[in-house]
Amino acid sequence: MCTWMPPSSAAPLPARPDLVAGAARPRRPPGLPLPPAPTLPSAASLCLACLTLLLAAGSAAAAGGGCPTGAGQNPLQVLAKGNNCSWTLERHTRSYNHLEGDVRLRRLYSANKFFLCIDKSGKVDGTRRKNYADSLMEIRSVSVGVVAIKSVSTGLYLAMTKKGSLFGSPRYNPSCKFKERIEENGYNTYASLRWRHGGRQMFVSLNGRGKPRRGHRARRRHPSTHFLPMMPT
Repeated sequence: MCTWMPPSSAAPLPARPDLVAGAARPRRPPGLPLPPAPTLPSAASLCLACLTLLLAAGSAAAAGGGCPTGAGQNPLQVLAKGNNCSWTLERHTRSYNHLEGDVRLRRLYSANKFFLCIDKSGKVDGTRRKNYADSLMEIRSVSVGVVAIKSVSTGLYLAMTKKGSLFGSPRYNPSCKFKERIEENGYNTYASLRWRHGGRQMFVSLNGRGKPRRGHRARRRHPSTHFLPMMPT
């Protein structure tokens, strides 16, 4: 490292009186204005600068394969979620059609204390026998909230006619689709998806004697339309 040394022949530099110990500082002439104080950035300026940096970071993340902000979406909300963007995309693309194809083996026990059954001739009836073979049903979800009900022993599907009568169909068709709904009391109701009567839904129903009731005579809140799917024992 080189150090500059003044030549010996040069005259020594005069000492500054303001740097000499004990020397009096020169007084400012009266009327001379003070020099302006250094200005510091305000809080608003700092916030604006931070906002600009965040927006620039969001644009760079989108350009580099990050999460797209999308039209009308605040980039700050995207940045606040962090770099893990897969959760956001999965939530928007999630489908509830995973219920399709779900199969349950149940006995439909009505609030009138009868088990729904379908015999070999296609007759729909109710029985009090708990382990009756014709009362074991295969409930298959064909779409969200819609099921098909088939007797395991006879292989016949529960179906409803246009007039609301229940019967066992050997083939699956649109008349075999029922809307399954859980009511407030915990029981399920099954309404025909295809047929209506005067704009009203027609329900699967068993009366107090265990006989099927016409769909247009049943109402959602009536106990005859309420069924409890019970696990087979």
